This record gives sequence, structure tokens and C-alpha cells, in this order.
Amino acid sequence: MNSTTLEGQGQNLTGNVKEAVGKVTGDDSLQAKGTADQVIGDAKQMAGAARDAIGDPGPLLDKARAFAKDRPWTTAALVGTLGVAVFNTLRGK
Repeated sequence: MNSTTLEGQGQNLTGNVKEAVGKVTGDDSLQAKGTADQVIGDAKQMAGAARDAIGDPGPLLDKARAFAKDRPWTTAALVGTLGVAVFNTLRGK
């Protein structure tokens, strides 16, 4: 377990508390902030788990760079698609 995973767990816990307090007090804004904190905390936990799973990313990064150099248009399309997916996820669609 690394610091990113621990930070994500902390943010997730904080989000749970904010959401609960928002529900109890009827504060929709606080409740929404709590939900957002939970989503960000989950993402940080996944990033930390990925970092643990990959270990030494050197060879993987070399492969990614070679792929991007050999296939720039495919790389641009992939990055654009991922960007649209992340954007739509963050705005709630």
C-alpha cells in the first residue's frame, strides 16, 4: 500500500462524513461535495493499486513511448477518446 492509496482512503472517508452530515442537515451542497470527495478518493485508491500492481513502470513507459512514436494518429485517437470519456464521467453523463 502506498501513499496514494492511503490518501484516497482518507478522502473517501472524509467524503462519507460530508455526505452523511449533508443528509442529516439537509444541505444538498455539502452532500454533493461529499459524493465528489468519495469519487476522487476511489480514483486515488485505484491509481495507488495500479502503481502497486505495475511496480517498476520503466518497461511499460518505454513500450508506450515506442507505440506513440510508431503510431501517432492511433495514439492521438486513443488519448482523445479517453479524454472524452473522463470529461463525460466527471460531468455526470
